[in-house]
Amino acid sequence: MKRGISILIDNGHGVETPGKRSPDSRLLEYSYARAVARDVADQLRERGYDASLLVLEPRDVSIMERVRRVNQYCYLLGGNNVLLVSVHCNAAGSDGKWHDAKGWQACVSHNASLRSMALAENLADAAVCYGLKLRKPTPTQKWWSQNIGICRDTNCPAVLTENLFMDNRDDVDFLLSKKGLSVIVNVHVMGIMNYLHSQNVQSRIISP
Repeated sequence: MKRGISILIDNGHGVETPGKRSPDSRLLEYSYARAVARDVADQLRERGYDASLLVLEPRDVSIMERVRRVNQYCYLLGGNNVLLVSVHCNAAGSDGKWHDAKGWQACVSHNASLRSMALAENLADAAVCYGLKLRKPTPTQKWWSQNIGICRDTNCPAVLTENLFMDNRDDVDFLLSKKGLSVIVNVHVMGIMNYLHSQNVQSRIISP
């Protein structure tokens, strides 16, 4: 495995989590996030990286338990030798209706480390490389700072990705297409690999 870094992919939510779906129920966030997480981990392993899923259960594992699992890796390996990416889909409302908001974004916690910000920036750059509309809080900042428990309370670089909007018709159509799933997976793979390569200036940058 490369560089001794343990990459944890968190698939957001569980089968029983209410409301986390498109208005027409074609896209279920727990199912989609798991498909993305599984493919990201598989592709990273194929490239020689130590990558694994944080949650194997179909149920909604609590944030406290997810944090405990991540920090156990950090305790054993050291926080700088672990990184976490939590995969989600966004929503503009909770009313079960379609909305106009669309796009991809990376989020870190308010107490984010410089490494977390660098990971978020690499993921955002990868999203742009693959032609996704990037949502930014300001013209110059590529990631959002939010009070996110899975990033706030874990002792390693951690980013939560919001992979388009499950209450935007165009975003849902894209996400559910074969191309769309491939793009979302590749964004994560490229972003993570480029972040890891940025820690070693002798390594080349990956591009599509």
